[in-house]
Amino acid sequence: MTDGKRKLLSPERERLILQALGDGVRTITELSEKLGVSEATVRRDLQSLEEQGKAKRVHGGAVRNKFPRTEPIFDEKATFHAREKDVIAKAALTFIEDNDTIYLDGGSTVLNLAKRLDSKKNLTIVTNSMMAAAALMESDHKLILIGGEFRAISRTFVGPLTGKIISSLTINKAFLGTIGFSIQDGISTTDANEAYTKGLIMDRAEKVFVLVDSSKIGSPSFATSGTLSDIDILITDPGIPERALKELRKKNIQVIY
Repeated sequence: MTDGKRKLLSPERERLILQALGDGVRTITELSEKLGVSEATVRRDLQSLEEQGKAKRVHGGAVRNKFPRTEPIFDEKATFHAREKDVIAKAALTFIEDNDTIYLDGGSTVLNLAKRLDSKKNLTIVTNSMMAAAALMESDHKLILIGGEFRAISRTFVGPLTGKIISSLTINKAFLGTIGFSIQDGISTTDANEAYTKGLIMDRAEKVFVLVDSSKIGSPSFATSGTLSDIDILITDPGIPERALKELRKKNIQVIY
């Protein structure tokens, strides 16, 4: 994996290790040969990845961690892959322009984005997230909080009651998080009512951005929110598997990572 010109930096090695792990177990020896580095270096990188929650060391090797199928409480979820979420939110911010009408849903990565919106002017922000609303309540932006059934675990309003407000709006850009993501099914979540509300938003938005850290890619959840055809831009981190990246580009989805 080295090009003979320079040594790979630690973040580069970690990304390549995650790609190599894919969906199965790989031995220390396999990873060492694949990256062209010593087994001691691989062990140090695996320790770092384990501390970040991205991989788990097993006897003689490692396996890549997947995002849990069951949804954790919001505060716990926000701690998963925090560095990647920070980078993703910064990238998403570059797509927001002054005077935009945007939608923010209830994901922890989207909340990270909400906290950065003071750098923009005269936004109209629609959200179903109590957390995003709390972060924005002192801002100068126009804030619209949609009603509906309160879902405590995600601190969002979801379900059919959200439809009346959403159907009356036209949104420039929707920024959505997700629990699960796969090439076959698109974005998915643990709750059917939440999936329903996400679907309504994708129908009303001119452009849909999905903010997803690479640990979720390839791990579908219970209820599908929208297919790949509903997504315009996917913003993720460099840990995205190469196979998934190629498939997304084949389907004309712009991938920022």
